[in-house]
Amino acid sequence: MIKILGFILTIAGGITLVIGVLSAFGNMDVGMNAWALIILGIVFFFAGIGLLKHRKDTDQIK
Repeated sequence: MIKILGFILTIAGGITLVIGVLSAFGNMDVGMNAWALIILGIVFFFAGIGLLKHRKDTDQIK
């Protein structure tokens, strides 16, 4: 379960980070502050990577 949450956070963080960078430096307008999206993307991405690297999956069937 923890690995699934880490994977979802990593994917969501990557998507949010890409949208934030495109909004800040490109022509994309999302209706939010671009820097807020960049910061949220970085936080979610590194939280997901941290969960994937340092947590054991405890929902394994023995």
